[in-house]
Amino acid sequence: MSTANINTQMLSWARTRSGIALSDFAQKCHVDEDRLLAWESGETALTFSQAMHYAEKAYIPFGYLFLSTPPEDELPIPDLRTIDGQGVQRPSAELLDLVKLMLQRQEWYKDYLKQHLSEANTIVGRFSVSDGVTTIVQDMRKHLNIGEHPQRGNWEDYYRDLVKRIESLGILVMRQAHLGHFTRPLKVEEFRGFAIVDELAPMIFVNHADAMGARLFTLIHELCHIWIGQSGLSDGSTQTQRQEEILCNAVAAELLVPEQEFRSLWIDQLENWQANLPALEARFHVSTWVLARRALTLGFISQEEYGFFISAKVKAHKNKEANGPSYYTMKKAQISTAFSKAVVTEALSGQLLLREASALLGGIKPHKIAHFAKELGL
Repeated sequence: MSTANINTQMLSWARTRSGIALSDFAQKCHVDEDRLLAWESGETALTFSQAMHYAEKAYIPFGYLFLSTPPEDELPIPDLRTIDGQGVQRPSAELLDLVKLMLQRQEWYKDYLKQHLSEANTIVGRFSVSDGVTTIVQDMRKHLNIGEHPQRGNWEDYYRDLVKRIESLGILVMRQAHLGHFTRPLKVEEFRGFAIVDELAPMIFVNHADAMGARLFTLIHELCHIWIGQSGLSDGSTQTQRQEEILCNAVAAELLVPEQEFRSLWIDQLENWQANLPALEARFHVSTWVLARRALTLGFISQEEYGFFISAKVKAHKNKEANGPSYYTMKKAQISTAFSKAVVTEALSGQLLLREASALLGGIKPHKIAHFAKELGL
């Protein structure tokens, strides 16, 4: 059996990049740890089949194993995340691959819009970092056609409604919790969302691995990035020192929970500050997560109190067990409706190969695209 003439130094790089532990990776390759290490040291050669399987489990193209040196793993969009005021290093393979996928989708959709003679999106870069929060929020309300807060429904209804309104402005909204499979989860600890600015096809991504109550804030935070015309990856830190992140946090807070009204309703005399939350939730129709964050930024609670509250929310979210949605319902929720309809329409009209449409739609099988079209109402 012929062996693969690969650069074995690329093996350990690929495994380390994947973030998978040695023992788990060996199990994925159906060998013991000693054999895996022998492959990586060059002591034992791999067959082509074994090398291809290794690359698949490390989530890299097979051709990478023939490179003399590892490719540069750099985020193609600005990294605005901070820990203690410092930038976060070494993005995970999942994050890198996710951003690459979103850029591919954006590039395809941009070409699609050009073919249909679409004009530049006037929302992108309407304001700058130097503009005030109030000005930006007022402009957002005008274009989204929303009041200071909903009069009925809950925050989940509000979230879905805002996604539709944002998409009506020509902004793609993508949302998912993992990269195509549950074995590749997106880590909330790493990022909460990002925005990719483009004059034709601006895009927002919201990490749905996050607790449901936090997604609404992320959605508006990233929308602000589109409004000021700056791409970026965000972690939603309340202690960021980056000017654009401070602005986007403030805009999200003011749009969802106007300061003046919030101040008038907050009761300092309550024995437990959390007793304020039910009435505020009913008033503003946002999650208690967003309300707690607003209370922090306005100085009603401490960073420690906020931290304990959010930690409990995160724990409850991770422990929550519920029946998941159907496959097609999940796809509709994950992928921008405008984008999905464009891809499906082009595929069914013969303008786009079904296998290419499958890749753009996150792996929907080619023969199932017609069924997905019905789910989209086409």
